[in-house]
Amino acid sequence: MLSVFDSLRLSGQALSVQKTRLDVASANLANAQTTRTEDGGPYRRRDVVVHDEVARGQFDFFLDDAMNSVRSVRVDGVTEDRAPPRLVYRPDHPDADASGYVAMPNINTIEEMVNMITTMRSYQANLNVTSGIRQMAERALNIGRSI
Repeated sequence: MLSVFDSLRLSGQALSVQKTRLDVASANLANAQTTRTEDGGPYRRRDVVVHDEVARGQFDFFLDDAMNSVRSVRVDGVTEDRAPPRLVYRPDHPDADASGYVAMPNINTIEEMVNMITTMRSYQANLNVTSGIRQMAERALNIGRSI
């Protein structure tokens, strides 16, 4: 059984993961046309690596078997997509090669927009969970006051 604080911690971890996912998707969209980076070559799409793990609360010693179904998430890191860049024929572009092709970032803007929408919905769902936990805690305190 999770305490109120454990539940808030889990929800907070999920919010943090969603914020990172949103930041990375935003950076991908912002750099969808970046053909030259500090490392040379086009911007490479980035992706968030998320890891799930068994969540442990302060009452684990009572309900160890029941806790195996409660999962927590965390960001393991941000990786670069190794897919090759898209080649676009633009002979007048300053980064065009001898054949007139420009190496463009390997970013699909529609895919990134879908990632942003699903991330925002997940973020909102976790905010609703946090709000529900807070409301339950307030009601429990009010029950204690009325006794």
